[in-house]
Amino acid sequence: MFVGAYRARQAAAGLRTTDNAMNRTEPLLLLAATLIASTWAGCGRGNDAAAPVILATTTSTADTGLLDVLVPMFERESGFKVKTVAVGSGQALELGRRGEADVLLAHAPEQELAFVAAGHGRRRRPVMHNDFVVVCPPSDPAGIAGGRDVARAMGIIAAGAGTWISRGDESGTHLKEQELWRAAGVVPQGGWYLETGQGMGATLRVASERGACTLSDRGTLLATANLDLSVMVEGDIGLQNPYHVIEVVGDRVNAAGAAVLADFLVSPPARKAIAAFEVRGARLFFPYAED
Repeated sequence: MFVGAYRARQAAAGLRTTDNAMNRTEPLLLLAATLIASTWAGCGRGNDAAAPVILATTTSTADTGLLDVLVPMFERESGFKVKTVAVGSGQALELGRRGEADVLLAHAPEQELAFVAAGHGRRRRPVMHNDFVVVCPPSDPAGIAGGRDVARAMGIIAAGAGTWISRGDESGTHLKEQELWRAAGVVPQGGWYLETGQGMGATLRVASERGACTLSDRGTLLATANLDLSVMVEGDIGLQNPYHVIEVVGDRVNAAGAAVLADFLVSPPARKAIAAFEVRGARLFFPYAED
């Protein structure tokens, strides 16, 4: 039986500038996801073989439609049911720490390693990768089109050559963006730097509407229609974007289901499905080799 992947959605809540620390509040999306996951977690699922497997993953895997391929495929082959919570990687890791998810599919490598080192997860394995790109209006107000040095390009934008829209949600994309600002020697703040507190698709739409630049994973960019944005910077080694699967450790975890789902995501059938997945004729993700 087909059970579509749950997609957490957050209503548009306006933009935040970084001048006001009170604006850096936890996104409402995490609260909603936590409440949902808590409901599932409280049902004795750790000891129930029939309990659904809770997958906490990134908005990019949901927004692109990849989960709509992988989740039904897994359910048909395994007999397990999956409940998906699509949030930023940082929020997914937090759900794992609370025992409110069984499996994580994230793209925040440093935070993932810390999560496993702290004893919250095990068997962190590479699943797939894509890359990040800097996108801006086609008119290229910052004059950075065709560049490969992402730190230089972001420094030009910060110097007053445009507006930047950040997710500002502690997602893998937001953490990568912060890493890139540090590489550029920039502390992003002021009226040119705005935060949405939302997922990648919503942030791309805001950047498009405002004639601004942002950092996006290529998959969500290709899967989001009707954007007035073009790729300006790509190919920098700092823009690589790997995804890993982690099994959560804890008394409340559906460990059996978690192990089966995690094994599936790195299996040859899943790799084949990931490699074949396209949107508008373009491949979005590239599975890692089995070894």
